[in-house]
Amino acid sequence: MTIFLQSLDYQLWHIIVNGPRMPTRTIEGVVSPKPVNEYNDNDFRMLQLNSKAKHVLFCAVGPNEFNRISSCDSAKEMWDLLEVTYEGTNQVKESKISMLVQEYELFMMHNDECISYMFTRFTTIINSLKNLGKSYPNQELVKKILRCLPKIWTPKVIAIKEAKDLSTLPLEQLLGSLMTHETTMKNHENVEVKKKKSIAFKASKEDSESDEDGNVVLITSQFKRFLKNQKGKKAFKKEFLQDEESSKREEPTCYECNKPGHFKNECPNLKNKKQFKKKNEYFKKKKAMVATWSDSDP
Repeated sequence: MTIFLQSLDYQLWHIIVNGPRMPTRTIEGVVSPKPVNEYNDNDFRMLQLNSKAKHVLFCAVGPNEFNRISSCDSAKEMWDLLEVTYEGTNQVKESKISMLVQEYELFMMHNDECISYMFTRFTTIINSLKNLGKSYPNQELVKKILRCLPKIWTPKVIAIKEAKDLSTLPLEQLLGSLMTHETTMKNHENVEVKKKKSIAFKASKEDSESDEDGNVVLITSQFKRFLKNQKGKKAFKKEFLQDEESSKREEPTCYECNKPGHFKNECPNLKNKKQFKKKNEYFKKKKAMVATWSDSDP
């Protein structure tokens, strides 16, 4: 806001900070307001700047702020009211400064943070302190940046302290040196990562080849076992058929019916003949008895 007002007309900023300038006249050593009918071009120019300063502030704020400052008589009153609203009283300013100073003293760069992000956070703290009236010399800022770096940056910090005069080293030059070193470190890390990936890929490829060799050996052994089992099955089948044929050859043959599988005394035909013979003898005896009874009748 300050830069904007100064860019429009630097006298505007002077009027806002120090108050409006009203046309006056001095008579016998006494200063009094000049009557309107005595205004000259410079007096009208001064009054125009007073109104212009109020107009710029009215246009720069929102509706809520406009309601807050609309009753003010001068641009200085408006500016002072806005300053207290957003920055607070002197006591509030001191409290904010104390908090920011503590944040500044404890400021450290994170391990996974790049230089540009770190410097952005650092600049935010410095600018906030500067807006509240607290500022640090360039030498102190340079030393603070070097102190906040992680341990991995220790060699670079030592090199800068030995090669540069910290009392005259610009903060921007320090930032450029750190960013250049950061780029170099990242390139080295990328090379190391590629080497590790290459070694890991080679190791995994060798493991894969050894696994394939192991699989081939396993499949070969299983196939040999399969063939062996197949030969065993064929041998068993052959032996079984031979045993079956030999058993068939060793089976007894019946001399009654000339069929294999049983002896003559077990032949069903022979049993049937015996039963038939018994029945035949029974009928013959019965017939003989009937004939005897018939011969004995008178």
